[in-house]
Amino acid sequence: MVNNFCTKHLWECSQTLAAVAQGQKPADTVIKQAKLVNVCTAEIQEGIDVAISEGRIAYIGQADHCIGPDTIVIQADGAYIAPGFLDGHIHVESSMLGVGEYARAVVPHGTTGIYMDPHEICNVLGLDGVKVMAKDAERTPLKAMITTPSCVPAVPGFEDTGSEIGPEDIAETMNWPSVVGLGEMMNFPGILSGTDHAHGEVAETLKADKTVTGHYSMPETDRGLNAYIASGVRCCHESTRVEDVLAKMRLGMYAQLRYGSAWQDLPVLAHALTEHDVDTRFACLVSDDTHPHTLVSSGHLDHIIRTAVDCGIDVMTAIQMVTINTAQCFQMDQDLGSIAPGKCADIVFLDNLDDLNVTRVLIDGKLVAEDGHPCFDLAPFEFPDWVTHSMHMKQEITADSFRIPVADAIAASDSAVSNVSADVSSVQIRAIEVIPGKVVTKEAHVDLPVVDGCLESDPSQDVLKTFVFERHHATGKFGFGFVKGFGIKRGAMASTVAHDAHNLLVVGTNDADMALAAQTLIKCGGGQVVVADGEVLSLVELPIAGLMDALDAKTMSGKVKRLEASWADIGCTMPSPFMTMALIPLACLPELRLTDRGLVDCTTFQFSDLLV
Repeated sequence: MVNNFCTKHLWECSQTLAAVAQGQKPADTVIKQAKLVNVCTAEIQEGIDVAISEGRIAYIGQADHCIGPDTIVIQADGAYIAPGFLDGHIHVESSMLGVGEYARAVVPHGTTGIYMDPHEICNVLGLDGVKVMAKDAERTPLKAMITTPSCVPAVPGFEDTGSEIGPEDIAETMNWPSVVGLGEMMNFPGILSGTDHAHGEVAETLKADKTVTGHYSMPETDRGLNAYIASGVRCCHESTRVEDVLAKMRLGMYAQLRYGSAWQDLPVLAHALTEHDVDTRFACLVSDDTHPHTLVSSGHLDHIIRTAVDCGIDVMTAIQMVTINTAQCFQMDQDLGSIAPGKCADIVFLDNLDDLNVTRVLIDGKLVAEDGHPCFDLAPFEFPDWVTHSMHMKQEITADSFRIPVADAIAASDSAVSNVSADVSSVQIRAIEVIPGKVVTKEAHVDLPVVDGCLESDPSQDVLKTFVFERHHATGKFGFGFVKGFGIKRGAMASTVAHDAHNLLVVGTNDADMALAAQTLIKCGGGQVVVADGEVLSLVELPIAGLMDALDAKTMSGKVKRLEASWADIGCTMPSPFMTMALIPLACLPELRLTDRGLVDCTTFQFSDLLV
């Protein structure tokens, strides 16, 4: 496919590159005496020079003949050079940063390109929101390649979003220069059942000769997985078991091993490569969702590479998994993913292959980061008012909004429980049980006491009342249920980061604190908040679509750190609990979820009763 993320297309500068390679024209830049991490042959070549012209690599070898009077010479002094790192699946919105500040955070860590799926902002603001993300990205040297959100809503009929995307929309975006593929096709039930909507989106992408990215989260790896891949889906980041990785790779699908701030599947999935004699060309490393505190404290893809090596994956293999493998996955290896003649001069300098410290980064031959700091400034960017005012609520949220009369729960249930008396002292309910560091949930059955005719949170059983309020079109819709596993003893939490519809999500031990949490986010335009005993303990304002802020990564990291401390203060010890909480409404992941329309059984894709 045509790559618009380069200084010049190869056909525009092929004559110049050929001349520079032969010494007939001087190079713009020459790197001297480096150790080349050659991902094409999986070997280290020492004493290598690289000549660069027009933003691309012209020559590799001994490049004295390429140096002219105006050539910039970079003395590598034996440092390692590797291709720029590529993240094959990332939601920038999860960093809570705009793309501009995100670039300033990740480029110094060796990330030169990302394949971002902006389906978070698309669920809130539609394709106009995606355009704003693309415009923000234009200010940076980072190659912020877009895969058009495919599932808005994620699972049609089960939630209310701010927008809807269909095949016609996909066809339109395939003409955008920033779009390189289709975002994760979470609607695998639509693919397997043959709906025109799901297959239509895939077809428009394939007709444009672009990549369809996937989301197959089911443990079934036979007929369903074969059908999913046969439809045209090329990669998937939803593996949670070794057998998932092996099955996908064996069927020619790129298995993207995930290691983000909360979804830390890599240590388990690495065994697929370390304990099985398989070719790793179909294995990639991705972050999916990374919070600002992780970017500031640990890094981005460099951190994931180090983790892969710690898990027993060979360092060369790990680097291939964020370079040439990813470029080939997106059919862009003619330009990206390796240090070779004709390729874009996206080059990462490493001091050694043990610590993998990034010391310098070039994108299209230009110095963009050195010693952990970006070397580029951002032009001013102002987000439109319609982006920063996205809270549209119909009802006033008060403590009474969180009452769950047992009579109402019985009335809403099917005939199996309709004969239960409204004056019972306890009932058995379905609760969403979260698992630390995992995206999946379990359906738990809990005996819950009835207090004054209402169902209440029961911290002694680690069961918390949970509500999702529609916030896009002021419909007044809301769903309610219970969640288990956070360990909260007091207070409440609320978030407008609530995948993927991003409605207002509130979890808590008591109605008054839940109301305060909701009111706080409505007032500030969205974000994440922790309250307890009538006091706001910490607040991260996210005025950009209720998902992001325009602040830099260090500032946002400080806010998130205080948020984490507040979670711990009220009893939660799991990693990145706000990210785990944000998946409670995600109706495309098993087993049980809650949207603004109610509880959803995500194994049968039917609504569930609260009462068992």
